[in-house]
Amino acid sequence: MKKMVIAGGSGFIGMHLAQFFNARGYQVIVLTRQPEHHDNGITFKNWDGQHPGEWVSALEGAETLINLSGKSVDCRYTEKNKAEILNSRVLPTRVLSQAIATLKHPPQLWINASTATIYKHSLHKAMTESNGDIGNDFSMGVAQAWEKEFFTLYTPKTRKVATRVSLVLGPNDGVYPVLKKLTQFGLGGYHGTGQQKFAWIHIQDLLRIFDFIVQNDTVSGPINCTSPHTITNREFMATLRSSLNIPVGIPTPTPLLNIGAFFLRTEPELILKSRYVYPEKLLQYGFDFQFEDLEQALMELNH
Repeated sequence: MKKMVIAGGSGFIGMHLAQFFNARGYQVIVLTRQPEHHDNGITFKNWDGQHPGEWVSALEGAETLINLSGKSVDCRYTEKNKAEILNSRVLPTRVLSQAIATLKHPPQLWINASTATIYKHSLHKAMTESNGDIGNDFSMGVAQAWEKEFFTLYTPKTRKVATRVSLVLGPNDGVYPVLKKLTQFGLGGYHGTGQQKFAWIHIQDLLRIFDFIVQNDTVSGPINCTSPHTITNREFMATLRSSLNIPVGIPTPTPLLNIGAFFLRTEPELILKSRYVYPEKLLQYGFDFQFEDLEQALMELNH
């Protein structure tokens, strides 16, 4: 039986991945801060994400390691939170690198989470892996430090892929239920100018991308994980209202969004930054998206 280890895998994407690969016959081990337990054929092992421990043995002979560790960016960017956001990404990546270096039979593949937020705010230029513009504000700096830590250690027996994931649409978790609820309350208008690009991907396509990477040993390096049909925030919210049969949505101008973000203890950047990201490498490798069209994706989510 093939073994897969998912570090930081007890969240939204991690649990979908664990169930997805468990259903395909993998022995799935999730590294988590929770006590060790078993649930629906999945083993949960305790780790702190910073120090080697008994968990290292789980990596021996694993086909694939997936690392999703990282504090949610849905918070205020205080100095304390910024340090936690950075350290919760860099330190687990570092300790996993150190662990792999000690193994006789290290994982053949290591997929490390990254983020489409690594690219600059862009309204007109599509950011690809080959020509994307990477800046140096806090969010982009974290993404760069994360990927630098990941790619620095030479691992001749382990192929490495960094998944630059965009906004993931799932039925019960992530950003979609929040936007759906706001729309149902009549607040489903555009945000700010509404012209910022909204790079999205359906959770099922994201799972299929991970499976595609596992199955295709030519895939390596950074990979943009987003639908090829990026649209604006205004278009996204209009399509969402239409899918829910809600004719009107009150727009949220930038000043009001800044105030709302303050009281919700989050950052307006999460919704105002233009993420114009294109999955150039996935398409070159021949990946076939199941949900390219937003209407089709929302229809499935609301089913």
